[in-house]
Amino acid sequence: MIVGIPKERRELEMRVGLTPYGVNLLTRAGHVCYVEKGAGEGSGFSDYDYERAGGRIAYSTEEVYRRADMVLKAVRPTREELEWTHEGQIICGFLHLAAARRETVQMMLDRGVAAVAYETIEEDDGTLPVLRTMSEVAGRMAPQLAATFLQSNWGGRGVLLSGVPGVPAARVAILGAGVLGTNAARAFYGLGATLYILDQNQEKLRRIDEMFEGRVTTMVAYPFNIARVVRFVEVLVGAVLVPGARAPVLVTREMVRSMKKGAVILDFSIDQGGCVETSRPTTLRDPVFIEEGVVHFCVPNAPGVLPRTSTHAFNNAAWPYIRHIADVGLDQAIADMPALARGLALREGKIVNEALAAAFNASKPHGV
Repeated sequence: MIVGIPKERRELEMRVGLTPYGVNLLTRAGHVCYVEKGAGEGSGFSDYDYERAGGRIAYSTEEVYRRADMVLKAVRPTREELEWTHEGQIICGFLHLAAARRETVQMMLDRGVAAVAYETIEEDDGTLPVLRTMSEVAGRMAPQLAATFLQSNWGGRGVLLSGVPGVPAARVAILGAGVLGTNAARAFYGLGATLYILDQNQEKLRRIDEMFEGRVTTMVAYPFNIARVVRFVEVLVGAVLVPGARAPVLVTREMVRSMKKGAVILDFSIDQGGCVETSRPTTLRDPVFIEEGVVHFCVPNAPGVLPRTSTHAFNNAAWPYIRHIADVGLDQAIADMPALARGLALREGKIVNEALAAAFNASKPHGV
């Protein structure tokens, strides 16, 4: 199979679809890898590293797409990239199509590509092995983001997360006790913040209570509990996920309006549309805006600012699926690997993921 690794075109996105180690394994197995010049630089991989691994350097993104049977990316292709795709081509990456513009999804359908969304690859036990890696990165980077945007020079409240002797620590509410929320909780707890964790799943709340030995406050994510908590916290973390579907809006504008001036919202659900009514996508270059007096961080590809760690992490998890598709083709791979079959979003001009089909037909997402 001919595999293409283009350079990411979204602003400041420095992750890359495959490491030189992955290229080496594929080429040794008889596959051909075209790597766009400079594709790995942001993640610390030179063109020489890829050439040494057996890759062939391509000098434009278009060349990569024109040649490849399968394209490996970090994030969703841009509209320009989609112009270079061809029928039957396999596109793998964190696609988050439920939050994409309808015309982007329609263009992918019209081009007849097969889209494998890493975020919906799901094992029989319900785990999301590839998405999990990025959730871990995002969760663990949450405190450093919150600490930065709480600073007054960003419009924040001017509060130190840990507090100091005689001054209490910041209060942090986390909506969602999944992988991202749990990792965020561990990181905030380590810095001494006061934590409130809300989820609709009481088993997850019991697990959190046991993990922290009762030292954090857990609450069921009823609307009245969310409305109560957001009024007094300095930081609100949105970590809500419905695999493949648009994230539910749990925090209304009215709730945001009730928050303290200069409080910070980190809406990590923004890659699936956002769980806060006032959220809208931002970029790594211009990451925050202030709405209702509250600082909002809503970057869909937040782990992209830590490309070295993020690229290694998601490549480790995605590799078994990538290798199997390359070795046996998409049809046999999805037959052999039910988890991969669940990650298939589009094929032959049709939406094959039920959650995505529902989101595409029922809503008009505001993504890009």
